[in-house]
This record gives sequence, structure tokens and C-alpha cells, in this order.
Amino acid sequence: MTVILGIETSCDETAAAVVVDGNQVLANVVSSQVDLHARYGGVVPEIAGRAHESLLTPVIAEAMVEAGINDEDIDVVSATHGPGLIGSLLIGVSAAKALALGWNVPFIGINHHEAHLYAALLEEPEIEFPLVVMLVSGGHTMLIEFQDHGQYRLLGATVDDAAGEAFDKVARYLGLGYPGGPAIDDLSKQGDPNAVKFTPPMRNEGLNFSFSGLKTAVVNHVRQNPGVETADIAASFQAAAVDVLTHKARRAAHEVGAKGICLAGGVAANSELREKTLDICVEDGIQGFLPSRAMCTDNAAMVAATAWWRMQNDGESPLDLGADPNLRLPFID
Repeated sequence: MTVILGIETSCDETAAAVVVDGNQVLANVVSSQVDLHARYGGVVPEIAGRAHESLLTPVIAEAMVEAGINDEDIDVVSATHGPGLIGSLLIGVSAAKALALGWNVPFIGINHHEAHLYAALLEEPEIEFPLVVMLVSGGHTMLIEFQDHGQYRLLGATVDDAAGEAFDKVARYLGLGYPGGPAIDDLSKQGDPNAVKFTPPMRNEGLNFSFSGLKTAVVNHVRQNPGVETADIAASFQAAAVDVLTHKARRAAHEVGAKGICLAGGVAANSELREKTLDICVEDGIQGFLPSRAMCTDNAAMVAATAWWRMQNDGESPLDLGADPNLRLPFID
């Protein structure tokens, strides 16, 4: 039995978790900074870093109390070392190294994107490969072929705005506040998704994405039609975004012969995206894997789970491993 403490501080969530053998979650504590950043309409890096500095120690303590363990029970300490905000990453990595040294246990640095891929495996340990994983968040939109543990191939990515970034920008323009994704998702339930026929961008052009044009189309339509219902705009925008995401995920699954489609990242909590993804999986006779909403957002359980798999394959990380804000997944050709 391997007990792993995971730490996540890549952006604006301060998180710690205790996971046993890569799939048994004993504790998963997340302290959100949404209220700190809401007034600015987005994450302010310096504020995020300062918040991590003050919150991380009590969050780790809470996770260990919730898990019912002591210092001597920890076998491995892991932390996200990239990608993300450099100041935020440094807080988590430095804390993890200090704890690993103090407890004389291995330290493992984890790629934040890889952790999102493993979020679904926490709840679906018998998942079958190959999979197409649609990783959609505020900073990234990618289609990834998950061939096996540690084997990933990039199928498509955004050429400009990420899906979550587009949701936030549209929400800000519509005066819905921050974070924009949940606000648009909630308001869309009151609107007509067919009220405005926004063209899903790059729908039939390969597996890459583009959302900047869709965002601009929303802005132009509202300017030209000032009396339009905000709920209708939100629903129509969301429908177009979800359409292109699911259409390309479906095409990717066909191309690689995937046994299923898995969602990952913050936007994977979107109710329409979840529903439409399951619909296409049922229609095509493949499996659909939807992490719980708690596992969609940044959390440390997925970091600890990934660390267990990395420990089996690569062993511990060197203590001179630094934080890398531009860290990429080790894609194969």
C-alpha cells in the first residue's frame, strides 16, 4: 500500500489530497480563490501566489486530518510542477520538496495536464484504452489520444482562445461575472439555444479548434441587436461551442478507433457538454467517461493518482526539478 500526498497550486485553487495506490481517495481538500479574483474578472497571478502561500499549510493539515493519517504514514509527496502560473507553482513545489525531505520520502513532480487525464481513472479504474480525451479548460483545449499509461498523442488543439477562455470572455461581455463558465451554463437553461445561429468555428476543418471568432460573433450580434435576451445569447453561444467540441471529439474517436471518449478539465463540468458527449457515445456504441464535477476542476487527488502511476514507471523526481510554467505533455509522434 502506497499513501501519496498530492499538492496542486498551478493556478487559483489551493489543494491537497491523500490517495492510496492511485485510486483510493482518503481526502481531497480544495480552497477556492474565486472570491479573491472575481472583482478583477479573472485570475491575478500575484494575488494567487500570495493566497497559496497563506492557504497551503492549513489545506495540507486539513487533508491529513480528514484522511486520518500522520506524517509517518506518508510514503510519497507529489506536486504539480507545470504548466501554470510560475509564482503559484513555486509555492506548491517548494512545499512538497520540503515535506519530502523532512519526512525522508520520495518527491514526484507532476504535469498538470497529465493529472487531468488521470482524473477519470480515479472514478473509473477499469477504463479501457485507447481513449480520446477532450481536455477543455480556461487555458487549454486539446484532443488527446490516451493510448496507455504514459502514452499520449496530440490529435488537435486550439489555435487561439481556449474554450474556457471564450466562456469567460463572453460572460464578462454579457455582464455575468466571474467565473464565466458556470454563469453561462446556468443562464443557458433559461434561454433558447436556437435563438441565434452562431456558426461553430472550424467545424469541418481537421481536429484543431478556434473560439476567438465565435466570441467576436457574440459581441457583434449584441451590438447590432441591443434588445436581445441575454439568456438566448448565452444558450446560443454555448450550443455552438459544445457542437464543435463534441463533433471533433467524435471524429477523433472514429479516426483512432477509440473505445471511449473522456472529458477532462474545468469546462468538462458544463452540463450541456456532458450531456452531448454521452449522447454521441451512446449513438456510436462506445464508452463515455465523465469525471465528477469535483474532479473536473483543479484538485490534488488527480495529482496524487498520477504520481502513483509515475512512481511505478519512472521512480522519484530529482529534488532540483523546477517549476515550469510552459511544461508540455510528453506526446509521442
